[in-house]
Amino acid sequence: MANAIYPKYKQNLLAGTTGYDLDVNDTTNNPAVALVDTGSYTYTGATDEFRSILSGVAGTDQTLFTTTVVLGTFDAGDITFAAVAAGPTIEALVIYRKNSGATSTQPLVAFLDSFTGLPVTPNGGNIFVTWHASGIFTL
Repeated sequence: MANAIYPKYKQNLLAGTTGYDLDVNDTTNNPAVALVDTGSYTYTGATDEFRSILSGVAGTDQTLFTTTVVLGTFDAGDITFAAVAAGPTIEALVIYRKNSGATSTQPLVAFLDSFTGLPVTPNGGNIFVTWHASGIFTL
């Protein structure tokens, strides 16, 4: 698999469905990222839509801050997953739109498995995510 924007996300974004935008000025509904073991979760682009589908998630999901959108490119500040317990190897990052509802209402945005620093095996230490200088993804 290569990095991908979830098809259901693109479909709903283009249709203007409420709750799918990554409004960088919205302080309630923020983009977030999860560390994922692809031995437990398999990307299925045609059907995967909400955070609740993810399995094999390590550590605590992190909210993305200092987000920007410039000429269709989404970017954010670098993040740290603190003290991620030892466990299965992490092969992917999944970005989703976090909201105050259940994970079954939080749309998946991007699956990133071609990323510098992956795979990584958690050992109780921090896992640092440094986004590419040109941004996280471009539509």
